[in-house]
Amino acid sequence: MDLTDRVALVTGGKRIGAVVAAELARRGTDIALVYRASATEARQTAEAITALGRRAVVMQADLADPEACERVVVDTVDDLGRVDILINMASRYQPRPFDDLTVDDWDEQLAVDLRAAWLCARAAVPHMCRVRGGRIVNMADWTAASGRPRYLGYLPYYVAKAGVIALTQALALELASDQILVNAIAPGPIVAPEGTGDEEFAGVERATPLGRWGGEMEIAKAVLALVESDFMTGETIRVDGGRHLK
Repeated sequence: MDLTDRVALVTGGKRIGAVVAAELARRGTDIALVYRASATEARQTAEAITALGRRAVVMQADLADPEACERVVVDTVDDLGRVDILINMASRYQPRPFDDLTVDDWDEQLAVDLRAAWLCARAAVPHMCRVRGGRIVNMADWTAASGRPRYLGYLPYYVAKAGVIALTQALALELASDQILVNAIAPGPIVAPEGTGDEEFAGVERATPLGRWGGEMEIAKAVLALVESDFMTGETIRVDGGRHLK
């Protein structure tokens, strides 16, 4: 896909999402950016996009709400005229010991990480069909892509991300005849979560064959490769510095 004058909807406008959005804009894409609570960061990203000469719109939404998933797609088309690319990056990453895990915890995790990806795709597909194709990129996780959990306290997160991989494969098959390519990225140690201590940071480096954290740009590179490809669909690409090999 030639990215010039395309429109991308990026859910999750903080940190990695901001870099992904900016790199798409560098290649000529207009951006609709969705945030839940990080208003300042989203607006800063929008300013960076407009400074690159591309259009940007910013939308606040809690994608745990099914109606919000529909609304952000509709608003993208209303404001920017179309939607060619959907990058489902919205996610929750909060540990919860098994004994403390509630039904609400479970439902919220799967609603944001898995159901919202499906709902946003469902809303975007008719618009992609009108422009004769599109790209959907979902965010999984290296642990789910490795086929087994690695950390205690992340049960619903792991299940949701494993579901994202299954969703990606099923959507790729369902949408292939419409020339909508669907793939996923399974990040590993890209950026340290807020509050990561020095020892934990170094421990991740030791556990990663390449010996370092990747940085946001590595996910942006993978997104660009997937959306620019015209013949790759149903794949989950691990971007984890070889972490899954240990």
